[in-house]
Amino acid sequence: MSTEEINNKVDISELEKSKAHIIVEIIEYMPNSVVIKTIIKKSTGNISVMSFDSGEGLTEKTSPFDTFAQIIEGKAEIVIDNISHLLTSGEGIIIPAHLPNFIRPNGRFKMILTIIKSGYE
Repeated sequence: MSTEEINNKVDISELEKSKAHIIVEIIEYMPNSVVIKTIIKKSTGNISVMSFDSGEGLTEKTSPFDTFAQIIEGKAEIVIDNISHLLTSGEGIIIPAHLPNFIRPNGRFKMILTIIKSGYE
């Protein structure tokens, strides 16, 4: 996701607590966009669900914390330190802290990202 993309939608309101949710259904695809819905946002970490329209991905970045990415619909190519990983629905991967990573577009897909800020890594 680059700074020039203006069609991205971020919803920072958390999901209702003490209620069951079908996570894949709480977020929809939008044309030419990446949509992000916050599930939980705390100072110690956050969980978000994201939908990617065909051709949309995330540009290379690094994080000071490990990140768990799980595909919940479709498939995605996640590149970590120049090594490609093709994940399909139900699969997840831990993206290690401090390693460059990006998501290469590979059709429409949805995923959950979990970041736990456990202190200085």
